[in-house]
Amino acid sequence: MVRTVVSYYRYDTAPELLLLNEIWKLQSMLTNYFHPQQKLISKVRTGAKVSRKHDKATTPFHRAIDHPSMTVDRIVALKRTYSLINPAATQRQIQALTTQLFTLATSKAQAGLPAPVTKRARSREATNHPSRAS
Repeated sequence: MVRTVVSYYRYDTAPELLLLNEIWKLQSMLTNYFHPQQKLISKVRTGAKVSRKHDKATTPFHRAIDHPSMTVDRIVALKRTYSLINPAATQRQIQALTTQLFTLATSKAQAGLPAPVTKRARSREATNHPSRAS
């Protein structure tokens, strides 16, 4: 999930870490409150065939509210948080932060860092030349 949002660059500086943490916080809010997920109930193997049964797709937020051990105070707090989240605005925020992160990562690569040197010989530069047996 993370790499689909922020791509496969190497993020190893402090400003990139701050952006990544902010993106993860926003993305987890979207995932937990608005993206329904199916949970596996059972899996039965019959020979080579595996039959899986899933429950109805619901969000982790609704699963938590429906859980019997949830207290009323916690349910109220979760619902308050849910009512404050605007999914479209949150997605736009994630896109803006991802663009900033992409800019940081690409500028770091273009900042004059030398390309990695490969230590392997190319095929035409073989160290042991083939000999002809006559």
